[in-house]
Amino acid sequence: MNNPLTRLENSLAACRRGELPVHQFVPIWRDTVVQLSDLPPRYREVLEGLLMQLESGSLFTEESCSFSQQDLMNKLATWLDKARQQLA
Repeated sequence: MNNPLTRLENSLAACRRGELPVHQFVPIWRDTVVQLSDLPPRYREVLEGLLMQLESGSLFTEESCSFSQQDLMNKLATWLDKARQQLA
């Protein structure tokens, strides 16, 4: 998995399927995004906000948290699409 975008995409899919817990998913994204040095700084800022919400939300049950894990996963997918377009 040399391509960082592919690594992000695969880990997102695994997390959505329940095969990769959030506490393992978030570090993968934080470590991998460092390799995407051509992205504007704003992309990292937005991503970090999403990852922080995902981490916070994972500490609570879906009902007791103000962040929907599914919504955050959708936002990460959108972020990934936009990052891919930016780097193309």
